Amino acid sequence: MKALVKERPEPGFALRDVPIPTIGPTEVLIKVEKAGVCGTDAHIYGWDAWAQARIQPPCVIGHEFMGRVAAVGSAVRAVGVGDRVSAEGHIADLTCVLCRTGEAHICERVEIIGVDRDGAFAEYIAMPEYNVWPLDPAIPDEFAAIFDPLGNAVHTVMAAGVSIRSVAITGVGSIGLMAIPVARAAGASSVFAIDVNPAKLELAAKLGADRTFNATQPDLVAAVKALTNGDGVDVLLEMSGSGGAIDAGLQMVRNGGTAALLGIPSERVNLNLAEQIIFKGLKVLGINGRRMFETWYQTQALVKSGRVDLRPIISHVLPYERFDDAFDLMKRGEAAKIVLDFSEQRNA
Repeated sequence: MKALVKERPEPGFALRDVPIPTIGPTEVLIKVEKAGVCGTDAHIYGWDAWAQARIQPPCVIGHEFMGRVAAVGSAVRAVGVGDRVSAEGHIADLTCVLCRTGEAHICERVEIIGVDRDGAFAEYIAMPEYNVWPLDPAIPDEFAAIFDPLGNAVHTVMAAGVSIRSVAITGVGSIGLMAIPVARAAGASSVFAIDVNPAKLELAAKLGADRTFNATQPDLVAAVKALTNGDGVDVLLEMSGSGGAIDAGLQMVRNGGTAALLGIPSERVNLNLAEQIIFKGLKVLGINGRRMFETWYQTQALVKSGRVDLRPIISHVLPYERFDDAFDLMKRGEAAKIVLDFSEQRNA
């Protein structure tokens, strides 16, 4: 089969012929049709410090996808050949204390497809039956392919409890953009979007943000506080991983507010813990992945109801052979969300 492989410890991927995965009794072989391109994939493509410390080439990349079941192991019961599915890309061991107490999304020994084991930028992928998510027929393929990052947005919003509360979102990349309609659907009273990319801010406004702010404006914190009676927002959803954005975001949350942190900093972040968190009595949440499988039910319900429309966010659907173009668009900041097409009709 064809697959995008990180062959060597250097920038870029290679399109190669590799063996179709074999499956065991409790595994499912899925023919990939669509796959989302993630910021994590861009880190691996560019071979930055994080990728160098985490990835062990050669490895097939990619962790957001949908497709159809091509084969099932002898013990599989929940899905059958031909079923249309997506899958949770965090493969938990199901035996650690976290898995056994309802926290499998932060399993101590988790393996992530496309990071710790072969992933979804390929014509086929093998997944444990436990991780496979049967798709509602009403969910379009392109939407289903990015349930993973949409689930990150849903998990962040739901964990923060945004109903009838003011919300600031720092970083409106694809997940930050997704968080806007999710927060609206969850009942946020107001949503403020903050980023450095004018095109992303324009899209944030179209998706329902009440106000948008350039992160570089010198009076950013004061401007946000002015819209909240001088108190600050009730909730911060931090999606950027930027140290500066985290610092400003914590400053603009009111005393007793909530900060949900999803963005991954590329280096250590210096914060004034006393002034920004302790004395303010902030509730700070570290958000990782999606709750298995509560978040998946929430995500599918939001999309099926029409309350979350991903069409404005999916800026490009490209044949997988154009993967270099995809990462170039991301690097230039000219794409919101890119989906690679692995289906047989991609060149039609």
